[in-house]
Amino acid sequence: MKKIFLSGFLASGIAITFLLGVLYAQTDTSATKKSSQKERIEAYDKLTKIINTVENYYVDEIDIKEIIDKAIGGLLTNLDAHSDYLTEKKFKDLQAQTEGEFGGLGITIGMKDGALTIIAPLDDTPAQKAGLKSGDIILKINNESTLNMSIDDAVNLMRGKPKTSVELTIYRKNAPKPLDFKITRDIIQVKSVHTRKIENENFLYVRVNSFDKNVTSSVKNALDKAGKLDGIILDLRNNPGGLLNQAVGLSELFIKNGVIVSQKGKVKNENIEYKANGKAPYENLPIVVLINGGTASASEIVSGALQDYKRALIIGENSFGKGSVQVVLPLDSTSAIKLTTAKYYLPSGRTIQAIGVTPDIIVHPGAVPQSDGGFSLKEADLKNHLQNELDKISEDSKKDNKKEEKTTGDKKDMLSLNDINNDIQLKTAIDLLKSWNIIKPIEKSNKGAEK
Repeated sequence: MKKIFLSGFLASGIAITFLLGVLYAQTDTSATKKSSQKERIEAYDKLTKIINTVENYYVDEIDIKEIIDKAIGGLLTNLDAHSDYLTEKKFKDLQAQTEGEFGGLGITIGMKDGALTIIAPLDDTPAQKAGLKSGDIILKINNESTLNMSIDDAVNLMRGKPKTSVELTIYRKNAPKPLDFKITRDIIQVKSVHTRKIENENFLYVRVNSFDKNVTSSVKNALDKAGKLDGIILDLRNNPGGLLNQAVGLSELFIKNGVIVSQKGKVKNENIEYKANGKAPYENLPIVVLINGGTASASEIVSGALQDYKRALIIGENSFGKGSVQVVLPLDSTSAIKLTTAKYYLPSGRTIQAIGVTPDIIVHPGAVPQSDGGFSLKEADLKNHLQNELDKISEDSKKDNKKEEKTTGDKKDMLSLNDINNDIQLKTAIDLLKSWNIIKPIEKSNKGAEK
């Protein structure tokens, strides 16, 4: 039996992502809780009686195959939010999603406190354009209640042919009543990495949407191409996760030695440590990482590892807290089970599961506060102020503003001042990088003086 490791969420509009390592599953009796032969026989006998009773007395006709499928499904979905029985249809849907292109909304969903929750809307997708937000709770899909609905069943309802629509009823914190959204499905193609220079600064903004197989190489190529930088902003907000090996690979660009992440489970061969490769071409590059409630799984591993090794400052809001490992175990050519087999642990030994990564500096989203236009008294308002000098400054300022407007319009690969002022988390990250580059020389100078 082959098994495939999963890291990430099954989502409408985003492929579930795999750590594509293939191993042969072996029965490990030492890892199984011992039950007496009598207890096992009694338990199997009880299950058989229930199956026979349902087959003989249930009000509608139901064959034995359907009963068994429902029994397996109930067993797995009652274990945790991510384990599931993949029937033929679900298994085909899963395989279709790994192709990376399908009809959907472009959201990642998960269970949080028993509620079907939007982890993140993906960039430039129908969900984001419609206004869905991280933290929204899905109450209904096409007027069908999501109460006790599995993640996979919800995904199947939201996925469909492009140009068809789906209706969602959403609970949003602080909204006076549930919100209704009618969203048209589309082909979801996710570009995992976007980079832009920051206007007037020698910083690179690196946005990672999800961890597909090209993330590490894409980020490294962008950094190599950018040349000598004073720092980078790594934006992992609303990143639902992906390939574990890519999370490790991205971390290895900045962390030279040590364990990046480890996983521990019941079976010994599930206990694995993923260590840095000793290269770290950007070992000394200043980094600020942006995270929020939509930062999950593989993206939590990256931000958590960088935080533990003090390689980066983490800015934003607490991450989602998805730190478990799922494995797909095919039963035959048409069905499989998805089973949680281990949990992730960061280099310090702390777990991500249900806790997440706490930022070094908490900054809630929003625009940068601007002047409210209220009354204020300035030098220019005083009688006999230095007219000529102020006029010169004012004229220079106007010229700079015109130059700035022209630059902003001409350079699409730049984050403009307007972009930055609309995102206070990003603005905070830039300010911290500026401070970083001022403080570093002072620290070195002080160390030299001590010697």
